[in-house]
Amino acid sequence: MKLSQIHSAGDLKQCTEAELVEIAREIREVIIHRTSIQGGHVGPSLGATDIILALHYVFNCPDDKIIFDISHQSYAHKILTNRLEGFMEENKFCTVSGYSNPCESNCDLFHLGHASTALSLACGLVIGRDLNQTKENIIALIGDGALSGGEAFEALNHLATMQSNCIVIINDNDQSIAENHGGLYKHLKELRDTNRTCTNNIFKALGFDYRYIEEGNSVLSLIAEFKSVINYPRPIILHIRTTKGFGYKAAEMAPEDFHNPSSFDVKTGTVNKNHDNTYESIAAKELITQLEINKSACIITAATPGGFCLTPEIRQKLGAQYIDVGIAEEHAMTLLTGIARANAKPILPIYSTFLQRAYDQLINDVCINNSN
Repeated sequence: MKLSQIHSAGDLKQCTEAELVEIAREIREVIIHRTSIQGGHVGPSLGATDIILALHYVFNCPDDKIIFDISHQSYAHKILTNRLEGFMEENKFCTVSGYSNPCESNCDLFHLGHASTALSLACGLVIGRDLNQTKENIIALIGDGALSGGEAFEALNHLATMQSNCIVIINDNDQSIAENHGGLYKHLKELRDTNRTCTNNIFKALGFDYRYIEEGNSVLSLIAEFKSVINYPRPIILHIRTTKGFGYKAAEMAPEDFHNPSSFDVKTGTVNKNHDNTYESIAAKELITQLEINKSACIITAATPGGFCLTPEIRQKLGAQYIDVGIAEEHAMTLLTGIARANAKPILPIYSTFLQRAYDQLINDVCINNSN
């Protein structure tokens, strides 16, 4: 069976192991084809392909519920749920969103695009399922930096108290948009490096059952793991190690460039960049000049340095004057007030759509405290 013959999760269940491996390869080819022309989140989706293929093979979507945090890594899910055409033909590209969209398929539960929401949504689905006394599996897939968001911590705290099925998959590719920052990600690395045997384990400390899966880009290994947690009676964390951009060497070697390129040359792996003489590049040059003059100034990012032309070289040069708080816009905004009160000069470049989550902090912490 080939990818073109897969229209639903039910079709996958007829595949042999060899066919599943080949379908994973075909999915990656399709993702690379579309994103090279149209742009999109190629690295995250390539890395998550085996997880998604294994989920659809083992579980029964849409009866079993799969929630994709941010959903920018869900291209394989779309391809496997009868939306392949939207990835194959240029005139069809616009018919398939780059994010989860219930208008496209009943396998997409929510309109998604913001980070760190999947675990809260899963909590809600668990409560609703149990109130209605149904038995479907609830699966939340989070990763690619989204675990650093405050809402994810709040949901983990709640979910750990439940005594009912919820499968939390941490897609650990050791990356956000750029490199990871923060104590949680140091902890994930410790768990990876020790093959889960380190003394500290935040997930177990909270009360979760926990498993670490090293071969996160092996669809066959994942199928065996997922089969073992069908109808699992309480919340469980599956910590899965993957490679961002897996299956396309250029994306594996440059995960930051291939997080969300506007387009790229498939053969050479050259990403099309338009950073010269843009508003962002001009502003970045001026900011860096001011930081060099004023050593009490610093620049803060909520995991989006590339969008403001803060290249790895610039970040390294800035040293302690560069602060990445992860996908934590609320923290970033209130952090400004603390830094300003200490007579330093914080600067926070942030996407307007990402700022919406931090309006309360902007009003109550920055403005009321006259932090200027």
